[in-house]
Amino acid sequence: MQPLLHRSLSVVIPCYNEEARLPRTVREVSAFLAARGHDAEIVVVDDGSRDRTRAAAEALRASDPSVRVVGFPRNHGKGFAVRAGFLAATREAVLFSDADLSTPVEELDGMWPWYDRGSDLVIGSRRLSGSRLEVPQPLHRRGMGRAFNLIVSTLAVRGFQDTQCGFKLFRRAALEPVFRGLKTRGFAFDVELLLLARRRGLRIREVPVRWINSPDSRVRVVRDSALMLREILRMRGLL
Repeated sequence: MQPLLHRSLSVVIPCYNEEARLPRTVREVSAFLAARGHDAEIVVVDDGSRDRTRAAAEALRASDPSVRVVGFPRNHGKGFAVRAGFLAATREAVLFSDADLSTPVEELDGMWPWYDRGSDLVIGSRRLSGSRLEVPQPLHRRGMGRAFNLIVSTLAVRGFQDTQCGFKLFRRAALEPVFRGLKTRGFAFDVELLLLARRRGLRIREVPVRWINSPDSRVRVVRDSALMLREILRMRGLL
């Protein structure tokens, strides 16, 4: 195995009511980054949480100089939070990771080879050969996911098995214009992100990752699926 390179990396963690999970998540990410020797920062984005997420984030910042906190007084949506975190990032590469670490942060190691070969955007996938679903989603969520992927490939972007996995690595200089143009504030932001990146001719690679489903998902299946469909129709000019 080749030695791991020291990287310039920002890790963006969007949060909404993550008071309970956030401390452990940040500690795990921070320990991983320190073990790899990366020049890194962790950007926690509190998207108008109603619990004490902001206080938890500030406590982490006080004890860990690599942590930065971006906060908003009201909830805007996951896409808004990821965009805000990306635009606040200062390092060469930016990793977006869900706060539940359903994809363990160690999976980043498998993304760097594609980044080094020139990919501007490396996206984790739960549906490729080689993906490892240690704790799969419930059957109804998997069904909704397959239906959503069909809608995405029909109305938006083709060629991806899993646009919604919350684990993506970006080359900041290449993706900054894309994020500045991102309008989708909700869960379907990944679709618009890929759509805009492809229009700009950026290099995108989908890679298999390890997945451990969190039972405490923030996605409300019926309501959020309807909102995501609406967002896709809007981004395609059909609403």
